[in-house]
Amino acid sequence: MIVQKSFLMKLKDFGLNSYEAKLWVALLSRGVSTAGELSDIANVPRSRTYDVLESLEKKGFIIVKIGKPIKYLAVPPEEVIDRVKKKVAEDMEEKTNMLNEVKSSNVLSELNALYNGGAEFVDATDKCGAIKGRTSIDNQIETLIKNAEKRVIMHTTATALPRDASKFMGIFKKLSGRGVKISVATPFTKDNAEILKELSAVAEIKNTNDKARFVIVDGKNLMFMMLDDNEVNPSYDAGIWVDTGFFAGAIEKMFDSRAREFQQGIIKPQQLKNKN
Repeated sequence: MIVQKSFLMKLKDFGLNSYEAKLWVALLSRGVSTAGELSDIANVPRSRTYDVLESLEKKGFIIVKIGKPIKYLAVPPEEVIDRVKKKVAEDMEEKTNMLNEVKSSNVLSELNALYNGGAEFVDATDKCGAIKGRTSIDNQIETLIKNAEKRVIMHTTATALPRDASKFMGIFKKLSGRGVKISVATPFTKDNAEILKELSAVAEIKNTNDKARFVIVDGKNLMFMMLDDNEVNPSYDAGIWVDTGFFAGAIEKMFDSRAREFQQGIIKPQQLKNKN
């Protein structure tokens, strides 16, 4: 049986390894079959076939039909998807509960003590890093802004604004409730009007044509993206994080100075709500 490699690769999303994917596809094509037949069809070594089929049974992909010889029955793919979804949800709940237990235990205190002790030996020039991939970048931004105490500045593009608002709106609301000042600078477009209205409830919104993406937190932490998000694949996006008041503070002052040049571009919440 010839199956495209790209198709088998997609089955990894089901949590299957190469042998499991091959045997499952082979069984789907037969409906019911013996281990020997499946081994020949899928080109999987017979010495591995029984172990792999046992694994597929535990995962809920197949059913063992009792008899001589033992045969295997395929579970309908739609039912398999439902089982996988249920298993993923159960695993996620279990891991979440485990992490919550760790967070409320002495383990976290001990880990923090180790971290704080080690931080004393970190040179100022070491408090920086290159971060690759949009997911990793967003994770670092989230870590920075959720610990803000005074102010968060986000300068973003019209393209990135919907993504940023979706990912960080919840945190912005919490920060606003704590009295943290939030400033968001981005080009105003008709497509972003509704997002800007929602953001205006928790942040000062500034209109800018400057093409840049960066975040400044409390005038000491700076995260700036090196590439145009319109021209780069998310997995190749790249950013630089620095923890230095000397540099981040200077960029914050430049941001405020630049914003004053476009006072007419600053929109207050009540003005924005009246716009179409």
